[in-house]
Amino acid sequence: MGEYDPHYGFEAVDRLPFSTPEKAQRYRTENYQGATGLNWYRTDPTLQFIMSYYLPPDELAVAEPHLVRIGELMGGPVTRWAEETDRNPPYLERYDRWGHDVSRVVMPASFTQSKRAVLDAQQELREEAHRAGFRASLPLFASNYLLNQADIGLACALGTGGNMVRALVSAFAPTDVRDYVLAKLDSGEWEGEAAQLMTERTGGSDLGAIETTATPHGDAWLLNGFKWFASNCAGEAFIALAKPEGAPDSSRGVASFLVLRTRRDGSRNGVRIRRLKDKLGTRSVASGEIELVDAEAFLLSGAPQGEAGPSDGKGLGRMMELTNRLRLGIAAFALGNARRALVESLCYTRQRQAFGGALIDKPLVRRKLAELIVDVEATQAMVFDGIGFPNHRQPKAIRQRIAVPVTKLKVCRLGITAASDAIELHGGNGYIETWPVARLLRDAQVNTIWEGSDNILSLDVRRGIEQSRAHEPLLARMRDAVSVSHDDDTTGLVAGRIEDLDAAITAWSKLDGDIAEARLLPLAQFMGDVYAGALLTEQAAWERETRGTDRKALVARLYARRYLADPGPLRGIDADTDEALERFDELVAGALCLDEQTQNRANPS
Repeated sequence: MGEYDPHYGFEAVDRLPFSTPEKAQRYRTENYQGATGLNWYRTDPTLQFIMSYYLPPDELAVAEPHLVRIGELMGGPVTRWAEETDRNPPYLERYDRWGHDVSRVVMPASFTQSKRAVLDAQQELREEAHRAGFRASLPLFASNYLLNQADIGLACALGTGGNMVRALVSAFAPTDVRDYVLAKLDSGEWEGEAAQLMTERTGGSDLGAIETTATPHGDAWLLNGFKWFASNCAGEAFIALAKPEGAPDSSRGVASFLVLRTRRDGSRNGVRIRRLKDKLGTRSVASGEIELVDAEAFLLSGAPQGEAGPSDGKGLGRMMELTNRLRLGIAAFALGNARRALVESLCYTRQRQAFGGALIDKPLVRRKLAELIVDVEATQAMVFDGIGFPNHRQPKAIRQRIAVPVTKLKVCRLGITAASDAIELHGGNGYIETWPVARLLRDAQVNTIWEGSDNILSLDVRRGIEQSRAHEPLLARMRDAVSVSHDDDTTGLVAGRIEDLDAAITAWSKLDGDIAEARLLPLAQFMGDVYAGALLTEQAAWERETRGTDRKALVARLYARRYLADPGPLRGIDADTDEALERFDELVAGALCLDEQTQNRANPS
């Protein structure tokens, strides 16, 4: 049979009687590198579209070279490091050689290398934007979206906890503590070294049931309790929830505190890690169980700085306000999962041969890929609209109280289904950990849990409707989006569904308690479906006006037909044409650009 043939690149087992050198080419491993090694910015026309849609030309000219470099970084070294970290995750050194509890989390070199590379690249972008006279907030959000496609665990460590710590410490910490913590964050020494301590064994969402106590101690407090699930527990600064002595045993009694790994006198604080969680996914971020034993803490409240208390009773509300902002970051994690799943699916089905041709040429595969393309672009529109950045026609930032939970609900569910679809399109290979999509599914599942499950998000939508009529700004945003669209069938359909949604909210508000609560999820899903459709029509109008093309209009039309149109008694099965199949190549070309230059794989680091 012979050995490995360097000319044909196949093993002896591939030279069986019914095989040929031509057939053996189908199994060349190097043909199946997928997204790894691609420049994830240059191969993503949809992200380039978004950047042009929001950024003025002069700002785009400054930001885009950095995004190109970041796209190469994420598609090359960072995604390779992510795979290595997933195989060799952080571990806990509980005790030193003398038996002292040191609770030290040892991070793998792959994680620290990746973290440093990401922070350096983002700092260069931030400094270049500053020199050019504008804030880099949107390009940095885009860079995080690229990171999310590689490793949402690292993105979690770098983003969510740190943003909350910075916001609360800046506003409410005692002056000396505030200055110390902000100096550490601003210098980059504690970048990615912050976390939240909320979840307890009583439940993650029922924060009023927490049992951690806070006792005044001079100008600080002492916290005692057990936090059941703390992501990024290797950090240096934590925001913790606890109930001060004498506070009511309910959500009204919860206050927020800052806990540092080291006390002000330099000694180790009472923060002990019992164990790290053996998680399904996101293994790169160290999640664990933390015991607080007389841990020095600082009340984050409206009390005069430098005093231990009392709590102003707004701790939980303050946390939840920030949590709602963090939800958009979680939605961006899920969007990254979905985008990566799409790219891996497109790359694989181009190469995989079955039934006499490439998988991507099979009508059923094309149907699934077209749906993935449309879904990713629809949710991308929601996530980027949610950051409130003014686009080409909005004079100021627009934020909606309900838009964020609705966005997270829709996008996080897509992250899971897209990863599952990618596994199915890969067949048995997709179920194997040495291929790239199994980890995507493991990682994607957590996004529906972080910062609120579908049910919790639905309850938050109810609060927004009942307490502040927050659905009205969302409806106004939708009507504003379709107002600039061409008066075509898609725009008319979306506009009609906006009014239907308005009527549905009114009808829901008249329902009795239990029934009303049970209908919250379909109501929130209805909101998400219509919101995405409205944003796609707005983008389509801009593309027609500025570029004279109508691909985004095609995406909007396919989306509206699938999610907003009445399929009829035959569910559209009797339709004798299929625009998604007829214009499939155009859909793909606008989703993934694999020209000769971008096909040059980044060199392994």
